[in-house]
Amino acid sequence: MKKFLLIACIALSSLNTQAQKGAKVGYIDMDYILEKTPSYADAKNKLEQKANSWKQEIEAKKAEIKNLQDALNKERVVLTKELIAEREEEIQTLTKELLDHQDKRFGPKGDLMIQRATLVKPIQDQVFNVVQDIAEQRSYDLIFDKSSDLTILFASKRFDVSDIVLRTLLRTEKKENLSKKEEKKQEVKDKEVDDRREDPSIAVKEKAAEDKKDARQKIIDDRKAAADARRQELLDKRNQMIKERQEAAEKRRLDALEKREALKNKNKEKVD
Repeated sequence: MKKFLLIACIALSSLNTQAQKGAKVGYIDMDYILEKTPSYADAKNKLEQKANSWKQEIEAKKAEIKNLQDALNKERVVLTKELIAEREEEIQTLTKELLDHQDKRFGPKGDLMIQRATLVKPIQDQVFNVVQDIAEQRSYDLIFDKSSDLTILFASKRFDVSDIVLRTLLRTEKKENLSKKEEKKQEVKDKEVDDRREDPSIAVKEKAAEDKKDARQKIIDDRKAAADARRQELLDKRNQMIKERQEAAEKRRLDALEKREALKNKNKEKVD
């Protein structure tokens, strides 16, 4: 903790001395970079599998101790004091061994912490080197690690260089699969993305262009919706007319049947 406080004091002091010229500050999120790095993800998965195996070992030992304790509780009434003391001593020994084993595997200085540190350190070293290069190339005065113990109450996404670092790491991993031309093309593309992120004026222009595009699309959508509405209205009117004609034809047919039936009844009455 003292280390990070010292870094904070140095950083603030540096910021004050460079305030007149305008210090350029950025930050990274080490946790984010690690999670997005394939080599770390693969190694982390293997480490988790190993940790699960250790947990199973510990659970098996716990079950063994519990079975011994349960057996002792059941047989206590028929055992001599010497045998009870012997079994209790065995259970205590196994319990101590279990606690020692837990600490060996999962303690602050245990195998899991050691292997995790071993796993993370090479990538952290790569990140450190990449950050140094980025700071020099893009004239950063300070770059913090957001995921460290150094408290940052607010950090604008515009100052986050994590993706720049991550892209550099991934490009290094894939380097042997890319030709010189492809590598250079990818670097230019990444630089354009990073320049847009760092330059607010570019972001404003892109936002204005995007808004203009959205407005144009809205006009097109509104016209299409209006045309669809008119088409639906005409279709509804036509269907209504067809329905009315069908109803009128059916009424005429029924009227004709009634007249025919009335005439038939009338002729029948005359005959009678």
